[in-house]
Amino acid sequence: MTFKACQPDITDFKVNSVVLLINKIYNMIFLIIFAIILFIDIYTFKGIKLLLSNSSSRTKKIIYSIFWIVTGIMLLCVFGGYSFRSTTRNVAVFNWYYYLFGAFVVIYMPKILFVIFHLIEDIIFGCVWTIKKLRKPKNVLLNRGKNISRSTFLSKTGLILASVPFASFAWGIAKGRFNFKIDRVKLAFPNLPEAFNGLRIVQISDIHIGSFNGFKSRVAEAIDMINSQNPDIIFFTGDLVNNFYDELEGWLPILAKMKAKTGKYSILGNHDYGNYYHWTSERDKAENLQKIKDAQAKLGFQLLNNQSSILEKDGQRLAIIGVENWGHPPFPQYADYEKASKNVLDIPFKILLSHDPNHWEAKIMGKTDVDLTLSGHTHGMQFGIHFDGFRWSPAQYKFPRWAGLYRENKQFLYVNRGLGYIGYPGRVGMDPEITVIELTTM
Repeated sequence: MTFKACQPDITDFKVNSVVLLINKIYNMIFLIIFAIILFIDIYTFKGIKLLLSNSSSRTKKIIYSIFWIVTGIMLLCVFGGYSFRSTTRNVAVFNWYYYLFGAFVVIYMPKILFVIFHLIEDIIFGCVWTIKKLRKPKNVLLNRGKNISRSTFLSKTGLILASVPFASFAWGIAKGRFNFKIDRVKLAFPNLPEAFNGLRIVQISDIHIGSFNGFKSRVAEAIDMINSQNPDIIFFTGDLVNNFYDELEGWLPILAKMKAKTGKYSILGNHDYGNYYHWTSERDKAENLQKIKDAQAKLGFQLLNNQSSILEKDGQRLAIIGVENWGHPPFPQYADYEKASKNVLDIPFKILLSHDPNHWEAKIMGKTDVDLTLSGHTHGMQFGIHFDGFRWSPAQYKFPRWAGLYRENKQFLYVNRGLGYIGYPGRVGMDPEITVIELTTM
């Protein structure tokens, strides 16, 4: 009888090593976040105690109890939920985690605003107190027993203003995430073939379908809006799911109803690769990705994975190029524009689908002859201000080009704010977007 030594799966060993490293990094980050949150809670409570200093002991006891009970539940649910969600592929579990995170945002954004006002008030009070202490009183006996009066004006102001983000983020969950808007753009190009003059494009991005679990009628509403635009082409610029193919269960017949006269084209986004789940096997991860790719075909989309396609009309041609995700670290850099465009170098007009807008500035702008690039990814941070030509969002501090139309010389970039949402299950001031682009000749 002979025995064979069991050889470990080297691939799985590497995956487990990476998972351990990621877990250590996450643990460190969570310790830092927990310390910051604890400071916010303690400092908020200090401010509330000051504002309630003249209230009855019964009122204080009730408000103090509510404050710490809600705070404790939030911390346990969010941090405990995060640990649990990293071990399951259940879509419902992920959705509950996002709702908990949404509740966390609704509660802690007002706290942060209140803390800022209370901290400023403490600084002012501390400065006044120090100055008075440093002054030498003319008559020490006369000054005995006198206390420095304390104004609570700023803390009261902070408490009142804190109601604004509370109401805004609560509205973003209840209504904002379903407030689908159509943004229209008309672009003229000197080199657009005459046969494609008036080409009508609908761009959608970042569906994150798992986040819409339980809201099929809302997604159907968005699809009806897309079809009502009677598009020649539909471009989907990535992030079909949050992590898993399982999220698409029951959605394929609904999403497949998007209709375009000429064709539908898609690319992958950073979430489609499943990089945000702690896979125990590289094989499982690869199978998940392949199923997501196959789903694109079931939806009627031609997936351009570092590939290109050519539209022909009346003997004239237009190139559609699609690349895999490319972003600044920690986002993956899988795009290969040279490979994707090698078969369309001689075509006079090129449209590029690239999920992350940072790719345009780093690899496309001024380095290629791409006329129009369509991206998504940023979501406009799902929070900001967007009206009458004025735009602001925290997204702009991470992405130089984060929403809308940009131009450098003869090259254009359009960044779609996304149709779906992830993390915070809402949108405030950054409505989910369906972009209608009309191309014309000059």
